[in-house]
Amino acid sequence: MVVRKVDYQSGPDKAWFTPLADGGDVPGFVGGTAPAGPQLIRAMNEQLILDHIRRSGELSRAELARLTKLSKPTVSLTLSNLERTGLVRQCGTRTGTPGPAAILYEIRPEAGSVLALDVGSEYLRGAICDLSGARRADATIEAKAATGHGRVGELVKLAERLYAESGIAAADITQAVLGTPGVHDPGRNALSLTGALPGWEKPTVLAELRAAFGPSLMIENDIDAAALAEQAHGHGHDVQTFAFVSIGTGIGMGLVLGGRLHRGVHGAAGEIGYLPLDHGTGTDARDARKRGRLEAAASAAGIVRSARRLGMSRPASARAVFAAAADGDPRAVAVVAAEATLVARAIASIVVVVDPELVVLGGGIGQADGFLSQVGRALPEYSPVLPELRVSALGADAVVDGCLAAGLERAWVLTTAAVPASESGVS
Repeated sequence: MVVRKVDYQSGPDKAWFTPLADGGDVPGFVGGTAPAGPQLIRAMNEQLILDHIRRSGELSRAELARLTKLSKPTVSLTLSNLERTGLVRQCGTRTGTPGPAAILYEIRPEAGSVLALDVGSEYLRGAICDLSGARRADATIEAKAATGHGRVGELVKLAERLYAESGIAAADITQAVLGTPGVHDPGRNALSLTGALPGWEKPTVLAELRAAFGPSLMIENDIDAAALAEQAHGHGHDVQTFAFVSIGTGIGMGLVLGGRLHRGVHGAAGEIGYLPLDHGTGTDARDARKRGRLEAAASAAGIVRSARRLGMSRPASARAVFAAAADGDPRAVAVVAAEATLVARAIASIVVVVDPELVVLGGGIGQADGFLSQVGRALPEYSPVLPELRVSALGADAVVDGCLAAGLERAWVLTTAAVPASESGVS
């Protein structure tokens, strides 16, 4: 049996998902540990080689021996076991080097697949990737439903479109992951802190999601997922401690500490929309009670409110306010300046608690042209130390990218745990 200890387990500071059918964690581990017997050693060798092939795409036996520090006979035996179980395959040869042509190995894509969905207030996005990480389909649709039940129906339709485009049936999905505002409330067995998604906190929504996408559905906070994507593909790739701060229709933070995503005991780490920060023109007491003072004042809705209260002729969106500021409208300039100051105060609050090396701004407002420089100019007034500030290089699919990354890790656990010991060469 192939086993692996991974981050994605149930419990505090872990992504929430339905546990394995037998109620345990990863088979072969008890309480996260196991004696280092022959079975565990073989399993660890298999996982080590799989991880290197996943990261590199394709590798030869000699390259694997050099990277893993395992002997060539051990690498050869391990590759034979993995070929027999269908997890890796030969994909060609490498020539032009001394000696015989080197056989190359890659992950067998058909061994598993991941469905990732992102539920936002304006758009629903999704993608399917195979076990090698290659995207097989992606799609975006406009969110129109006004109820939780309707939104689940839209997600089902989006998934059906992805199944058709990828040629992968729903029954062949190894792991489904949903990126959503909020966190899982185990007491109610429902989502909570979902912000601007009406009806999304009803327990029936979670039941419908499980019925549609399977009982092992992973629920990942959307901004945490974006932080995972930033860690895998963006500015956080080589940074051990950073904060991903998203400012758009909502406000949230994904926090990576020591190279690992930090969720907190209740999953609420990063819900900075509830920081007691605001400014007069964008504040709305009712909205603040619903989703927090900072989010009510500094999200897109708060920017539009602020602009209208300063006399702008009913701007339709935060984007319109930023465009007017770029054109020199003094009222819009004042709104954007106040927004930058408010975001700087929020970042200062993060700095004095976490002291991150890097803060990455994402979301439609966080990535607006010139906004980062305004935040950077305001920050020294409030923060005792100054982290590096960057604008996320990731696009609108950041949440989907993070869900794929989380789902791939979980899919590997499910795929390798299902391999019988007799097939993996373990007696």
